[in-house]
Amino acid sequence: MIGFKKYFCGNKMERMPDIAFIMMSFSFKLLDFFSSVDKRMDGFGIKKKFTVIDYGCGPGRHLKKVSGLVGEKGKVYAVDIHKLAIKSVEKKIEKYDLGNVVPVLANGHFCKIDAHIADMIYALDMFHMIKTPLSFLKELHRLLKKDGFLIIEDGHQPRNESKTKINNSKLWNIVEESKKHLKCIPV
Repeated sequence: MIGFKKYFCGNKMERMPDIAFIMMSFSFKLLDFFSSVDKRMDGFGIKKKFTVIDYGCGPGRHLKKVSGLVGEKGKVYAVDIHKLAIKSVEKKIEKYDLGNVVPVLANGHFCKIDAHIADMIYALDMFHMIKTPLSFLKELHRLLKKDGFLIIEDGHQPRNESKTKINNSKLWNIVEESKKHLKCIPV
């Protein structure tokens, strides 16, 4: 059972296998059919005209909501390491006419987005997959404006492990903690 979970949850794998991505996307569709994820996004403090990065966007389940929150003058970058994620995002952009959403395929932790562009970054249910947290957290730090903030979820790892990784980077201050995520600002 543990091997199965590691294979499908991606622990320390960074890029999950295609079949695992397809199964995850299907399970999210089922979950979202019965219960909307949109309420969670309302609590992140996303405002009109913000530039937001959904880092590790997966199939893009939050993009429609976040696109609406930032409005026409805002922008949402949907970043993922997985080509299937980018294809899924492109389909959502077309289906819902999300003109302010830009899909970005990451190369490792690096993505071709200008430095200090984001007002807010969120990284949900993926931090546990990162093999080199310092490199990952440096890239997020590079992307965020000095007065911006990061919402990062533990994923499939204990909270103390997430906090240790963040604190060891010496790049972030954890300013808020909830049951589901940590809110950080750049040092």
